[in-house]
Amino acid sequence: MKRKQRKAAALLAAVMLAAGAPVGELYGKSPAAQLTAYAADEDYTYAENDTFSYKKFSDHIEISSLKTDPATLEIPSSIDGLPVTVIGIYACQYKSMSSLKLPDTLKEIGMYTFSYCSNLKELTIPDSVTKIRLRAFEKCPSLETINFPDHAVETDEFTFDETPWLTAQRKKNPLVIVNDVVIDGRTCTGAVTVPANVKYVAGSAFAGNKDITSVVFPAGVSLIEASTFRNCENLTSAELKGATQFGYGVFEGCNKLTDLKISGKLKSIDYYTFTDNNATATITFYGSRDTWEKVEKPANDAFLNRATMIFDESHTEETAGDINADGACDKADVVMLLKYLLTTGTLTEAQAKIADMNANGVLNADDLTLLKREAMA
Repeated sequence: MKRKQRKAAALLAAVMLAAGAPVGELYGKSPAAQLTAYAADEDYTYAENDTFSYKKFSDHIEISSLKTDPATLEIPSSIDGLPVTVIGIYACQYKSMSSLKLPDTLKEIGMYTFSYCSNLKELTIPDSVTKIRLRAFEKCPSLETINFPDHAVETDEFTFDETPWLTAQRKKNPLVIVNDVVIDGRTCTGAVTVPANVKYVAGSAFAGNKDITSVVFPAGVSLIEASTFRNCENLTSAELKGATQFGYGVFEGCNKLTDLKISGKLKSIDYYTFTDNNATATITFYGSRDTWEKVEKPANDAFLNRATMIFDESHTEETAGDINADGACDKADVVMLLKYLLTTGTLTEAQAKIADMNANGVLNADDLTLLKREAMA
């Protein structure tokens, strides 16, 4: 049976509503925005075998559901001669397997896919995976070990919420970072500075945190995902050095936000970025008034209309690891830091700050490792 993906999107919305799920709230962004991710306008054939129901596209397979409840589960790398690249929404939710093997063809793990799998103990994410969506492994009470590939994997909201793995990571550092991705910061306190090497911060990463007072994001974080600071009641200051886009509900309910510094690279602000926010802020925009006027934003946003605007065209947005300030992080910067660590070279105070890749106030081999990774990215 042939179907259009947009029909699948409509069906998904209907299912969510029928289940009583508050679609906009659960997704952390407008329903249309989330559904779009699953709604490319492309034909597929719905099919099934003894183990799976799946969608067969022209060049890949998306698994829709697991029809059995095995003690161990191995997702095949191909079905009907096509690579399995996506495991879709709810596909393996509430299953009993204690062991899971994912194929090296997999690119995306969908929303709620393995949530509530009570016996799952260990997870190895294949090198091919680039995206894990909303609550994919939420409430897996036995999930203690997660083996990540050695590259950034973008995670959506609450991907590993209420798992032993996340609890253990928070004990090591309340700002949970894996391969330059901030997965969680909801147990952070006070002033938070995200390290310079970070490129991506998950949606809702700090949501509901009543203990953070200020936050600084590095220039490498361009997309401020949905609900990042939603209901951070005591957040007074945020500096988002490289932001080009603000998502849905980023500062929702942040009623003490009085100091907001925004990148001059900003292109758009979602209609609901500042929903239910009654704060009166000073917004420093690192660009001209003319550039600000070109930013796509809601004309009647109460937060923006109350704010006092400051336009700072003199501000220079630093590139993470660009010690020699030539506009790029490369081998030359690695050499400068290496010479400093070997005491055969010197760095100015400003250069040392840029070289402090993990933003812990100390320059050592850890910063050199992160800098090398950044230079090769």
